[in-house]
Amino acid sequence: MRIEAYNQVAQIYQGGKSGKTQKSYDVAAGRDHVTISQAGYDYQIAKQAVAEASEIREDKVAQLKAKVESGEYQIDSGDFASKLLEKYRALQK
Repeated sequence: MRIEAYNQVAQIYQGGKSGKTQKSYDVAAGRDHVTISQAGYDYQIAKQAVAEASEIREDKVAQLKAKVESGEYQIDSGDFASKLLEKYRALQK
């Protein structure tokens, strides 16, 4: 094995690397900048609106309350029983 040939090949590969210089960055000169897209902004607005919304829909509660007080609200006992059993079975699993 010829060592001279190896050294010549190594010099060729090292020669390409020596031409590159690394840039040094001045930290004080640049500042980070963040831009939020329109979709991200819309998402933030929607998330804030949902967080501020009440979990109880007062209009629906008032309608049901008025129907119950006037006697107009009718419940099918068979339907109620089937829903009750469905919930009970779901809890047992």
